[in-house]
Amino acid sequence: MANVTNPLRRQQPSVVIVGGGFAGLNAAKGLAKLPVRVTVVDRRNHNIFQPLLYQVALAVLSPANIAQPIRTVLRHQRNTQVLMDEVVGIDVAGRCVALASGAGLLYDYLVLATGATHSYFGHDDWAPFAPALKTIEDAIEIRRRVLLAFELAERQMVEHGWHPPLNFVVVGGGPTGVELAGAIADIAQLYMRHDFRHIDPAKSRVILLEASQQVLGTYPRDLSAKAHHALGRLGVEVRVNTQVTGIGPGWVQTGDQRINAVVTLWAAGVQASPLGRMLGAPVDRRGCVLVDDHLNPQGLPKVFVLGDLAHLEQNGHQLPGVAQPAIQMGHHVARMIAADLAGRDRPAFRYFDKGDMATIGRMDAVAKVEWPFKAHISGFLAWITWLTIHIFFLIGFRNRLSVFAAWVWNYITFTRGARLITGDQRLPGWPDEVAPGPARAEEEAPSNPFK
Repeated sequence: MANVTNPLRRQQPSVVIVGGGFAGLNAAKGLAKLPVRVTVVDRRNHNIFQPLLYQVALAVLSPANIAQPIRTVLRHQRNTQVLMDEVVGIDVAGRCVALASGAGLLYDYLVLATGATHSYFGHDDWAPFAPALKTIEDAIEIRRRVLLAFELAERQMVEHGWHPPLNFVVVGGGPTGVELAGAIADIAQLYMRHDFRHIDPAKSRVILLEASQQVLGTYPRDLSAKAHHALGRLGVEVRVNTQVTGIGPGWVQTGDQRINAVVTLWAAGVQASPLGRMLGAPVDRRGCVLVDDHLNPQGLPKVFVLGDLAHLEQNGHQLPGVAQPAIQMGHHVARMIAADLAGRDRPAFRYFDKGDMATIGRMDAVAKVEWPFKAHISGFLAWITWLTIHIFFLIGFRNRLSVFAAWVWNYITFTRGARLITGDQRLPGWPDEVAPGPARAEEEAPSNPFK
């Protein structure tokens, strides 16, 4: 274990929170008025509003619209400090976490809320060809690839008279996959239709591949069917019961069929942060730590595991890895520590399901509402509900105002102000040199208004 240091005084219990996401931040906020010393550790200096990350990836919003420095969020909490560092080891017996910087932090309570990352189901070699969406860096890379595909097609049309088919393939029909597919269709058909002279972005194909029988598999069947239909109206080709067996530069394999793809995006699976396994407690097949109704792993009453990293079952089902359970778990940890300090019994955690929602495209969404009333809604009403709730839960007034202004501007003008391409100007599988035959050029090339 690293040299143990703790700049906080030890006369009060020390709470170390690892992870500055929904769960970690809400735990820290809940501890603000308790007689404890709180240390929040995260390898990034900012909190991301994950439900809107796909809008950064598709140029609706800029990264600053959905990110807030953790220090800024907690700056008024005198009992809290923030360290930008990474936990590389946990000594449960010694109640100490080791940091990548070489330091160690002693704790009386440890809160692990490091979430999950994407999983390629043992095919990590697919990652360079099919980026997933979990971080700001992922979103910027996806934005680069999607926008670059149109730019390269325009350039190649001018130079060679044709371009490869603009096929965008999204693997995974959960909320992230549905939102990505709908947003790509929107940007191609609505937001870039007048920006190019030699290609027609609206002729792009968006293909959504889902291995199970329906998109939005955790949603009620009626909402899944409505989402499927709404994607069809946008021109998205939805293929269910379709297992991806291979991904390479410029192609996706499904059984014996190979689909050409200028951009492939991965939204098919997640795995828990590796920190959970460091506890030595039981984990499920995704690496999530099995916890009881006090959010404790087996035999570790001073350790709490929250959010996507926790496997907690309620009414026979595992709680979903979305924002609401993480937020509620964060609040509840603070209540349990407060109960310990007061000598009371800890209250058991009970998730209050307020519902689920996913946006599909411009003015379209589906929502399962559980509170304050039960309903299944779709279309424009669900879209307005989605907008309102996401504005409300954004951290910081500036972010709320900037996101609202961006949405209004996009809605009125059909333009997106975050269409920036940075970094490499190549795409995996895009041909560097092209010499098409006349038949191929005639078949694949859109009409050229300059001829």
